[in-house]
Amino acid sequence: MPDSYLACDGENVLIKVKDEIRFRVPVHNLEGIVCFGFAGASPKLMYLCCERGVSLSFLTKYGNFMGRVTGSVSGNVLLRRTQYRWSDDEEVSSRLSQRFITAKIINSRAVLHRALRDHTKVVDTKSLEEAINYLARMPERLEKASNGNVIRGIEGEAAHIYFSNFNQLILSQKDGFCMSGRTRRPPTDRINALLSFLYTMLAHEVVAALESVGLDPQVGFLHRDRPGRPSLALDIMEELRPHFADRLAVTLINRNQINAGGFTVKENGAVLMDSDTRKEVLTAWQKRKQEEITHPYIEEKIPLGLVPYVQALLLARHMRGDLEDYPPFFWK
Repeated sequence: MPDSYLACDGENVLIKVKDEIRFRVPVHNLEGIVCFGFAGASPKLMYLCCERGVSLSFLTKYGNFMGRVTGSVSGNVLLRRTQYRWSDDEEVSSRLSQRFITAKIINSRAVLHRALRDHTKVVDTKSLEEAINYLARMPERLEKASNGNVIRGIEGEAAHIYFSNFNQLILSQKDGFCMSGRTRRPPTDRINALLSFLYTMLAHEVVAALESVGLDPQVGFLHRDRPGRPSLALDIMEELRPHFADRLAVTLINRNQINAGGFTVKENGAVLMDSDTRKEVLTAWQKRKQEEITHPYIEEKIPLGLVPYVQALLLARHMRGDLEDYPPFFWK
């Protein structure tokens, strides 16, 4: 709500609208708070969040990141110095970039394969089979990639093939939800608006996970340094997008949990979600994080919401020398 304001009462976080308390939750029940639009927050609440390790992020109504309030930086300085050295090493950066993108391509292929397997009678089987087979050959090309630019080129090619078939995944509300290609800043159709929103939420989770294990979210290997960009978080996100965000977007549409009427098209062509749709998506996001999976590397059952933390921890262990290589997340 545009008139909402965040405050606190003791150990409780409050949401107020025109001085009326609409919501109250104990701070120890929260991992993070994300504010959309220009909702205000009291300095006392910011202090509470910093003290309790609850990240407080501010996004525009378009879902673009504006800023984040966190407590003191934690983590081993030796680990971060290793991270910075590795980021400047082309060979190491290329090897890790190969791991991130290989997982992304394999996980994207799994999303398409699932649609082909479960809905053979209503999808274009030839198009999906061609895309699946093409993506299957790409990891071998990645292993031979000589530098980051080649890897980024292969990633772009894979993304084009994947998103060219994304409409095949939409089985309901096809007229209202149709993608003509991946567009951002701003998204120009409802699917892109939904995906951008979910990617923003995923970025928030990954940044928090990286900081919790002592890594610097700003210094990556595939995504190069740029002021204000969480490059390492974007690196880790690559392998998580298909399973975390893309599948959830498809589910929300196909189960009619959201509809085309919940989006607004602006004069400049930008597409925005309304507050009710955003609330529905956020509720589904939180439920999805609670789903249990068996992590493919540690082979333990964990909530899906812990996967970013596990991947951050595995990367930190690799940098410390406890693991020979970084094991990316593969969705089985």
